[in-house]
Amino acid sequence: MRVEEGFQPVPFQEENTYTSDPVLPDLLKRTLPPSVFQQIEPDLIRLGGEIITSIRSLGDGNKISPPILTQYDQWGRRVDNLQTSEGWRDLKAVAQKEGIPGIFYERKFKEHSRVYGFAKMMMMVGDTHEVFCPLSMTDGSARVIELIGTPEMKKKILPRLISRDPSFAFTSGQWMTERPGGSDVSRTETTAVDTGKSHSFGPKYSLNGFKWFSSATDSEVSVALARTGTAEDGSRGLSLFLVPLRLPLLRERSDPPSSPVSNNIFVHRLKNKIGTHALPTAELTLTSTEAYLMGEPNQGIKNITPVLNITRLWSAATSVGNLRKCLSIATAYAKVRSIKGGSQLLQDTPIHVAQLASINLLYRALTHLTFGVISLLGKSECGVATTDELRRLRMLTPAAKAFAAEKACAGMEEAMAALGGAGYMEENGIGRSIRDALVEKIWEGTVVVLALDLARSAQDRESMESFTSWANRVISSAASDLQEIIQRPLDLLKNALEELRTAYTQPLPPLIPRPALMLVASIASSVYLLEHAIWSRTTQGHSSEVDVEVFRRWVLEGGTAAAIEDVKKAKEGANNRIDNNFAITFGNKRKARM
Repeated sequence: MRVEEGFQPVPFQEENTYTSDPVLPDLLKRTLPPSVFQQIEPDLIRLGGEIITSIRSLGDGNKISPPILTQYDQWGRRVDNLQTSEGWRDLKAVAQKEGIPGIFYERKFKEHSRVYGFAKMMMMVGDTHEVFCPLSMTDGSARVIELIGTPEMKKKILPRLISRDPSFAFTSGQWMTERPGGSDVSRTETTAVDTGKSHSFGPKYSLNGFKWFSSATDSEVSVALARTGTAEDGSRGLSLFLVPLRLPLLRERSDPPSSPVSNNIFVHRLKNKIGTHALPTAELTLTSTEAYLMGEPNQGIKNITPVLNITRLWSAATSVGNLRKCLSIATAYAKVRSIKGGSQLLQDTPIHVAQLASINLLYRALTHLTFGVISLLGKSECGVATTDELRRLRMLTPAAKAFAAEKACAGMEEAMAALGGAGYMEENGIGRSIRDALVEKIWEGTVVVLALDLARSAQDRESMESFTSWANRVISSAASDLQEIIQRPLDLLKNALEELRTAYTQPLPPLIPRPALMLVASIASSVYLLEHAIWSRTTQGHSSEVDVEVFRRWVLEGGTAAAIEDVKKAKEGANNRIDNNFAITFGNKRKARM
């Protein structure tokens, strides 16, 4: 039989990324002022159509490929010529033209600009091959310059970082990770020596060291940590610097391009990664590299914190955006794939729709959680956040990043399986989304690292009170008739809050941080879904029943009960469990260490 003969599978057709989304339109309608929503929705509808046509085509296999590094020329001279693919450059340019990250700093919509920009980013992320990695660091670097940059940095560098003109715009890296410590920067080996000279951008330093992971090696600048104190000072001896990747940093468009090694930054090698293949990630040697101090000396950790907070929310949105892409494919496939001899579509098969509904439930919960925290970030940056909102932002930033990264990949795998063998094919993009999204479990902190970070803020009594008071206010705002309908999930949610109150008591049990983070994120996502259900029941009669059901299912079936039990287990018998964990892992009881 010829391939053209016999049964012909019907290709699925994805719809407009915005209008077909089960969450974004109503979420934005609820959280944005009507005047803002009416202005931005046409732009989101336009973008939703372009994503599945022109933007997606920029990332096809003929245009995008891994970067290539040529370290030496024919005569043995060090050149470190890094070539990225046409598709990579075009996708980055499209994102910049769409106002990412420019929207955040134009602030046309004030504190709501963050929600608007992140909505565009999340819609695009599954089709843009991780260009938002460098753009997220560009966003963070722009914020640092806005807060503590010198006047000349604000005048000459900031406008380029937030520009919508790709021919003028800069992107920025973020160099923290080194071989001794990974996420622990206290053992940073890169040193910074004051040259005693001044530059228009600030005090000029000379950096020497080795950076183990530098995503966005094709950027124009980077922010970097380097040691100005002694090794014994640990993280207290680190300062933050703005590093030009090439010199001169600012040149006329008619000038020849600067040499890649003009600032004594040498690419040791490109990383061979599981995913994010188009993204140039490298190991870099800094040898008397010129850099400019940002902020006060030995305040590097404090000064780079805005970068970390911003990129963690980008990471959460990336996890959710990749899940959105996979769910969209699985939903579209169910509308065309027939079974039972062609007599029944998958969308009419209850057991299959149940699988899609569980993925949809996860997507809704993660989206509401992520955008709830994004909204807090917008308020913080515009100076309109209350003290309680700032405390919640501090707690929920690591929680949202870790929770989204942990949960989204499992949902993406379910979406792949919903297509059967067709889901395992590279052409549909699910495989790439899964590979790319796996890095979010590691980048900007693993779940364990983030759980320890959350513990530092959650142990503050006022922070925990701000969080629990907010949750209880939302619960109590539900009308009495609604409370009767959702009494079981409300009771479980209240139990979760009670368990959380004692989770972070001093001394902190050693096994508590990870399950406690999961409990915080389960509670927060549930509260955001409840907030939406209350609004929907009041204003959106056509969808209120679904929104109430989503809240009910998420609390009862989404893992809240398991999160409560995990926290209880971590509180009880910790020492015995730690010993047994060691024996299970290494085959013998651990020995006491002096």
